Amino acid sequence: MQLRKSDYGKYDYFIGIETANIRNMNRIFGSDPDDKIYKLLTFAGRGDDVSDPWYSRDFGKAYADIEEGCRGLLRSII
Repeated sequence: MQLRKSDYGKYDYFIGIETANIRNMNRIFGSDPDDKIYKLLTFAGRGDDVSDPWYSRDFGKAYADIEEGCRGLLRSII
């Protein structure tokens, strides 16, 4: 399903794994007045993108990044 502008009011979090995802979400929504858009690794205290295995060929690093971000997100929600 494609993200739509009308989705903004339906959810509390919109999470991207890289800068391009965040830029596209902001473009679709027009802005983020309620600060609902996050990069996954910000929940792990990091500002970088999830490692892209297409370029790095390191799927273990991508998995570790995603797990770290998801654990941080869970801590934030709880």
